Amino acid sequence: MSDILMIGIAGGTGSGKSTLTKHLKETFGEDVTVLMHDNYYKAHDDLSYEERSKLNYDHPNAFDTDLMIEHVRQLRAGNPITCPIYDFSAHNRSKDVTIIHPNKVMIVEGILIFECKELIDLLDIKIFVDTDADVRILRRILRDTKERGRSLDSIITQYLNTVKPMHEQFVEPSKKYADLIVPEGGENRVALEMIMQRVASHLNRV
Repeated sequence: MSDILMIGIAGGTGSGKSTLTKHLKETFGEDVTVLMHDNYYKAHDDLSYEERSKLNYDHPNAFDTDLMIEHVRQLRAGNPITCPIYDFSAHNRSKDVTIIHPNKVMIVEGILIFECKELIDLLDIKIFVDTDADVRILRRILRDTKERGRSLDSIITQYLNTVKPMHEQFVEPSKKYADLIVPEGGENRVALEMIMQRVASHLNRV
């Protein structure tokens, strides 16, 4: 399917990637399918919950990006994929999987998707969501306590030990590969309108 528009949305934790993705999904409905890098965290069935909770989940090596690259290639070729599902409450891959079919617009979302050149080369549009660090940590605290059952202490420890240093080492430098940098993510109405116009233009052609 050469008529697939592959959009990459990257940015730090809590930057607003998911909000931007949600707006696009709500606007264009069934024409948009989302592939999340988070689902490609490596499985660690050999480790205990305590050991898994101490792993560095913000380093590129935490992800099976090679599998994601293969899946993006398959989708581009018009083939469905069997996508893993990650269980954040267990710090491990779920036993469940989901079948994802190629679509007119595919969004690839994740903090480190611009860190890998092979993956970058498969994306038609690369968007980096750039949001102040104070805002991002507050959003992460709200999300991880409400949605992922984490304690405040564990969130802060993880943020200081791995999230912040990995953001500075890998996520922030990857911003230079973006075609478009969007401050405040989905709350940036001007940028959102521009992106929506680009998607609508593609959909009108295919």
